[in-house]
Amino acid sequence: MSTIEKLTGLKRSEKQVMKFLKKIGLRHRKVGAIPSKANVDEQENFKKNARPPSQRSEEGKRAVFFIDAAHFVLAPFLGYLWCFTRLFLKAPSGRQRFNVLGL
Repeated sequence: MSTIEKLTGLKRSEKQVMKFLKKIGLRHRKVGAIPSKANVDEQENFKKNARPPSQRSEEGKRAVFFIDAAHFVLAPFLGYLWCFTRLFLKAPSGRQRFNVLGL
């Protein structure tokens, strides 16, 4: 808010600024990540045609197990921005995991 005051000479509270941003059509949106090598058509085809694992397990074709793991992932951590439409940034595809020994 101090930047607005420096530029305009007017002091505005955070609430006043948020009200103004909403009035002009901006929303507080989470930035999304899309893999840089993603094949969008192939992903849409998979979403439309693939059956969920639970359905395949009910048919006796697959067993589904749930596990929990702790690992560090090398990926961007994105926050929120005031914007008219949601933004997507290219991110590294895949994951790079690091094993950590607990003592």
